[in-house]
Amino acid sequence: MGVRAIHACPGVSYGAVPTKLGAKSMPSSPDANVARCHCGSVQIYVRKLPRTLTHCNCSICRRYGALWAYYKPSSVRIEAPKGGLARYSWNRRIRNYHRCRKCGCITHYTHRKKSSWETVGVNANNFDPSLIQHARVRHLDGASSWKFLD
Repeated sequence: MGVRAIHACPGVSYGAVPTKLGAKSMPSSPDANVARCHCGSVQIYVRKLPRTLTHCNCSICRRYGALWAYYKPSSVRIEAPKGGLARYSWNRRIRNYHRCRKCGCITHYTHRKKSSWETVGVNANNFDPSLIQHARVRHLDGASSWKFLD
């Protein structure tokens, strides 16, 4: 299976070979810290599981139904088949939202330009539910005030 390299976010590793996550930092079990789309074509490996998740009610997050976990780009490795990811950006084009081309699951977002928000948003709904069951969920009012409601 070929892998496409996408450089939408500096520091994020895309592909079959880990470049930013060394072998020592990878999970000991292949299923330990991985988020998968429904069909399994897109896999996102992270160094650590999230302790806090964000549920946002802005117009796009509300429609996607995503639960976001935030990571430094160097802590994320994304594997997808060649041409397996589609991306969407809207309004001010601040973020690229990525989804699996095969099953349509929103997998993550990246920032289009280098900024002070050097984060990758991983859709935590793609982790096995048992891995995130103890994570705190914060509710962000992205529809109005851009403040946390809790």
